[in-house]
Amino acid sequence: MGTHMQYPLLPWPYPRWIAHRGAGKLAPENTLAAFRLGAAHGYRMFECDVKLSVDGVPFLLHDATLERTTNGQGLAGDMSMDRLCQLDAGSWHSSPFAAEPIPTLEALALHCQAQGWKLNIEIKPTPGQEAETGRRVALAAQALWTKAEVPPLLTSFQPDSLAAAQQAAPELPRGLLLDRRWEGGLDLAQRLQCVAMVCHHSLWTDHTVQQTHAAGLHTLAYTVNDSNTAQRLWALGMQSLITDQVDVFKPE
Repeated sequence: MGTHMQYPLLPWPYPRWIAHRGAGKLAPENTLAAFRLGAAHGYRMFECDVKLSVDGVPFLLHDATLERTTNGQGLAGDMSMDRLCQLDAGSWHSSPFAAEPIPTLEALALHCQAQGWKLNIEIKPTPGQEAETGRRVALAAQALWTKAEVPPLLTSFQPDSLAAAQQAAPELPRGLLLDRRWEGGLDLAQRLQCVAMVCHHSLWTDHTVQQTHAAGLHTLAYTVNDSNTAQRLWALGMQSLITDQVDVFKPE
């Protein structure tokens, strides 16, 4: 790892607890029903996954393909937004959510601002569309949150997506997602002028937290679903934890 500059850690404007994909697993992920349910449990910040339709509209979906969480088939990025909106993104979860649609980022933005919710947008590009997705999602977020006191946090595992987001809307805060490999991550986050590192909880130790904070970056962990892990991470000085267990952990 390279030599990191020392910076002060600025105030963190987001809540300590963030609901994963809306309401974790209690509702169909990345649907408005999930965000409403997470809010009913007291959560005021949510994580979601955003990619592009074939006609360039940012919409919410985790997987590259449609089969797991909708009644559609094939690559989601090959469909127009009109077609995507007609799919059932709720029945796979349970019958009370039948016919729940795939939301656009615009629809979620309206809900967030009406309800005072904060958002972590994970840029989740269809493979091969990393830069274009980062650019379009950043521009959309910039336009949709023009009057927001606290803008959405843009995160991605894809450096090309974050670099394109940085170029398109440099004032929006960004975070680098890491899963299992720490080496080089902090250097990359600094090059991308990120404000945070968002890592799998196993990557956070006294050493990595201290390194990250000394570099002026905030520390977030995913996906934290048991109390022992949560207590360990809070003791290390985490700024926020992302969880599925919205009915277990009480947001602060």
